[in-house]
Amino acid sequence: MRKLLLAAAALLPLAACATPGERGGGTAAPVTVRLIGLNDFHGNLEPPGVSVDHPAPGEGAARVPAGGAAHLASAVRALRAQGPHSLVLSAGDMIGASPLVSALFLDEPTIAAMNLVGVDYNAVGNHEFDRGRAELLRMQRGGCGKNTTREPCAVEPFAGARFPFLSANVWKEDGTPLFAPYAIRSFGRGAARVKVAIVGATVKETPTLVTPAGVAGLRFGDEAEAVNALVPELKAKGADAIVVLIHQGARTSGGYSDANCPGLEGDILPILDRLDPAVDAVVSGHTHRAYVCDYARTGAAKPLLLTSAGRYGTLVTDIALEIDPAAGQVVAKRARNLIVQGEGFAAAPNTDAVPRFPAEPGVAALVARYAAAARPVAARPVGRLSAPAARTNNEAGESVLGNLVADAQLAATRGAGAQVALMNPGGLRADIAPDPRGDVSFGQLFAAQPFANLLVVKTLTGRQLRALLEQQFASGTNSAEQPNVLSPSANLSFAYDLTRPAGARIAALTIDRRPVRDEERYRVAVNSFLSGGGDNFTVLREGADPVGGAVDVDALEAYFRARPVVTPPALGRVRRVDSPASR
Repeated sequence: MRKLLLAAAALLPLAACATPGERGGGTAAPVTVRLIGLNDFHGNLEPPGVSVDHPAPGEGAARVPAGGAAHLASAVRALRAQGPHSLVLSAGDMIGASPLVSALFLDEPTIAAMNLVGVDYNAVGNHEFDRGRAELLRMQRGGCGKNTTREPCAVEPFAGARFPFLSANVWKEDGTPLFAPYAIRSFGRGAARVKVAIVGATVKETPTLVTPAGVAGLRFGDEAEAVNALVPELKAKGADAIVVLIHQGARTSGGYSDANCPGLEGDILPILDRLDPAVDAVVSGHTHRAYVCDYARTGAAKPLLLTSAGRYGTLVTDIALEIDPAAGQVVAKRARNLIVQGEGFAAAPNTDAVPRFPAEPGVAALVARYAAAARPVAARPVGRLSAPAARTNNEAGESVLGNLVADAQLAATRGAGAQVALMNPGGLRADIAPDPRGDVSFGQLFAAQPFANLLVVKTLTGRQLRALLEQQFASGTNSAEQPNVLSPSANLSFAYDLTRPAGARIAALTIDRRPVRDEERYRVAVNSFLSGGGDNFTVLREGADPVGGAVDVDALEAYFRARPVVTPPALGRVRRVDSPASR
């Protein structure tokens, strides 16, 4: 264990980005505060079966098995043991889009596990809003109030998070914040006392990323403006360091441990460029990429650290801030990402290249309790599949799994008059692959569709349907450069040409092999997320005569049960006619 702790203690120096000011006669030495960062845990209580490539000089990369809440707890404990002053910080998406062991129980076990891990603060991410405002507030406050179709407190009473949720840029109807925008923690005593401010920020595009009804009435503001507006107040309250937890992120072309942060890009960069220089560190997320960057390399005016621990608890970020209590500022900072090596598996056996963290017993017991409760539900057979149904998009943006789900949703809503169905690719989270006998379990269906959206049938004119399909290429974050192509049911087909002007890109739009007519009315089935305008498909808000239907995953199960064997549908319902492959 001593060897493990020594290995974990080695920090990769990145920057000494602040210069000590006048000490005013103070004699106290700088105080080191350790920040332990994580993000995008997404309810991965059990080891997620993924690995992290660790560079091994002269030997290529070692594939290190990583993740699992119990191993994460052990890694956090080891890091906290290295000094008297520490905070465990999460940059959002702690819950939502979770595996069945957590999602089946409304992510209650993830909150309970993070209480045991010792999280101090969590910035609210977009997926925290997946089940709506009321359910998110229950995650914070606890209790067994029912806000969804699933039963709360199914295994045990739920006490809520013992750590505050933070968000500086989400406000209620009356203009007050939904959650506290920041917190300040003090470390040390007397002349050696320092204060660290933690500010939370939520990705401002959240209303387009979750079911709109769940965030109705809330206002999501600009992240940088919200943080900057707080800086004078934080300084007035004596903050010596300011740390921002933001659910927005970046990408690099380097590995998790590459301190040079090559090829840095992403939506967070314009936010960082506008942040007040008083911000010392930004713990980020959202992109599921791991990085540790000295942002001062982009310009001396922004001497902050930018970090992300990837996803699913496979890494933690170890950050050290050295704070001069007399000068009231950070005088040095450094960080590195640490792999949370847990249980090995066939493709990634355990390795001595990095420390291994044993499972923490208390968290392991909690996870085992919920896994046992979920096991009968997950293992329940639902039908047979002749071949895997993958969510990987082809050149046109179409996927086999998307087509399969669209077919299932149309079958489930025919009784409500549905003529066609459309499925968004972001709602598909895992492939469905049959076992060697061809069997498929409910757990696999749930992994593919974990959001428990309701199906909705709405009436659109042909003109509206065409406008909806145009929004795949020109609406919010949907663009010709990054199309967001909807998978259609088997009886709907269309082609598109991105060389044509916006508004005229859809061609050969047919339903049941008949051309769609502008004035004709069509009944269209979608999930409730899309129905409310999610993923920037705002035309669907205009749909008339809505009729609700089953939960999406239940509709998919019914589709399997109604057939002796499901054959994955062929691609070709969507054609991209401007691509080289189409010529």
